[in-house]
Amino acid sequence: MNNLKDLIRRNRSYRRFYEEVTIPQYILEGLVDLARLSPSARNAQTLKYFISCDAETNEKIFPHLSWAGYLKDWNGPSKGERPSAYIVVLNDTKISDNFFCDDGIAIQSILLGAVEQNFGGCIIGSVDRLKLCKALNLPDHLKIVEVIALGKPREQVVIEDVKNEDIRYWRDGDQIHHVPKRPLDEIILK
Repeated sequence: MNNLKDLIRRNRSYRRFYEEVTIPQYILEGLVDLARLSPSARNAQTLKYFISCDAETNEKIFPHLSWAGYLKDWNGPSKGERPSAYIVVLNDTKISDNFFCDDGIAIQSILLGAVEQNFGGCIIGSVDRLKLCKALNLPDHLKIVEVIALGKPREQVVIEDVKNEDIRYWRDGDQIHHVPKRPLDEIILK
């Protein structure tokens, strides 16, 4: 359990990366394979994946993403700190309109696999889906669920206890990203 707990602790939402450190296509395919092997509601397997690890395609994806809603004075990573890869998670509506909780299961598998290989990522749900579909020339039956930004983390993220019921993440003067978590005794009912 210690190895799994360590992976989960290191699996933070990283939003700044060493953009020059690339993730090869075969590693991204391996991460998607982890998602493929993960449980699926009804075993319907409706999720599909668009992989990007080249600068040109990454440039098409980046403008359609919004970053870190709690950090009001930050518009996302600057050049040199952007993700070096993306996995766009799609639902194939030819199979089903409902993917239930498959996205969460699959994405957690992908992110844990990335952390295991010393990469990190961020699940981005704030996506201009229509414009991104058009930019990637995706067929109409594939609907964007989320985008996973991936790369070599360029920031330190620390977990701390929630104070005064404030769950908002924040950055200090040294740009260390702080993520408050509720204590275990608060979330387990007795």
